[in-house]
Amino acid sequence: MKVIAGNPYLIKKEGNIYLDEVSLNEIIKSFKTPLLLFLENRIRDNIKTFNSVFNLEFDNFGCYYSFKANFLSEICKIVLSEGIGAEIVGLPELKLTLKLGFPSEKVIVGGPYLSKELIELSINNKIKELIIYDLNDLKRVNSIAQKYNYVQDICIRVNSQKYNSKLGIKLDDRSILEFEKVYKNCQNIHITTILSHYSTQMNNINQFKQNISSIAYSMKLLSDHGVYIDNINLGGGFPEATIMPVKQLKQIAKEIKSTLDTLQINYKYIYFEPGRYFVGDAGLFISKIVKVSEDRWIYLNIGNHICPKFARCSLRFYNASQIDEPHKYKTSIAGIIPTDQDVLAKDYFFTEKLLEGDKILVTNTGAYCLTFSNRFPYILPKILLINKKSLNKIFDPDIDGDFSLN
Repeated sequence: MKVIAGNPYLIKKEGNIYLDEVSLNEIIKSFKTPLLLFLENRIRDNIKTFNSVFNLEFDNFGCYYSFKANFLSEICKIVLSEGIGAEIVGLPELKLTLKLGFPSEKVIVGGPYLSKELIELSINNKIKELIIYDLNDLKRVNSIAQKYNYVQDICIRVNSQKYNSKLGIKLDDRSILEFEKVYKNCQNIHITTILSHYSTQMNNINQFKQNISSIAYSMKLLSDHGVYIDNINLGGGFPEATIMPVKQLKQIAKEIKSTLDTLQINYKYIYFEPGRYFVGDAGLFISKIVKVSEDRWIYLNIGNHICPKFARCSLRFYNASQIDEPHKYKTSIAGIIPTDQDVLAKDYFFTEKLLEGDKILVTNTGAYCLTFSNRFPYILPKILLINKKSLNKIFDPDIDGDFSLN
């Protein structure tokens, strides 16, 4: 047996591939490609790993799944069943969160745009925190909370100081005065947490340290002006679990704790918002080669419309029809959108023979592919959920129409 793509739930055995305990050959016999599949037990393992690593380092650790990574109801139900909270950015996500039964005290809501309806629904359901990106939203939330005679806990997102970043409140010696003035006039909000999110696919401790430095600078500036923060939120940014193995995750957690101690940052609770780490390597596409060109370009029946570059997934490609053959010949892989921009990989090591109809396994597609898919006018793939030997269809375009939140 051999593990594929570093994922223990993808096993090559006797010329076949097993997804958990389901044979890929059986899936291909029963369903047409393209297919999107999710491995339930890989999601559960990733959640348990993340929790155990950070609970070991931090006494008061809170975890909130980033719904935007993958908002499929069946995926979110798995997250809920593992006791994880929810971090959401918009009204449809909040409605889904409440419908699924996430406890309000384990839901944090916020983004660059907060509609009146989103703020009201958050306040009326007494969600844990509203995340604020600018001073005007502090005033708006205060006004709405005052209307409902409620004091809303607030998390302020500060700018991470990453080059060209426009997200979050930029605090400096000048802007802190305006911030102090606004906050003093807001009696129906209480700032409890400070958030900085540096980047995605962070695989280097220096990126996490830079994020912590932004937190430290902002907390010092706020405390100097009488605003004291109880909790810190370092966001997400973790890569797929196969890209960041447990040993490395443990080292990252230790370094985060050490950096916080060195900078003498005091906090009651520390929060993280993993998304990709939970679900990224639990998703995979089954596609097929629909065209082969003479210069070793192959075209799959998926493309950037459903597996977009913007998702920044750590894609891995395997010729499932020739899984025992060496993958050592440079091959470029394109999709089916009629544009030269639809390139999935260039000079990727693949099998020597390139045959139309060969089935292709594309791994690490569980996070952000659906979020950033652009609905080019092709048929959407069916989506299946695998748990050991069980195979359940959780989305069928012929029945469900679209997987978007509505």
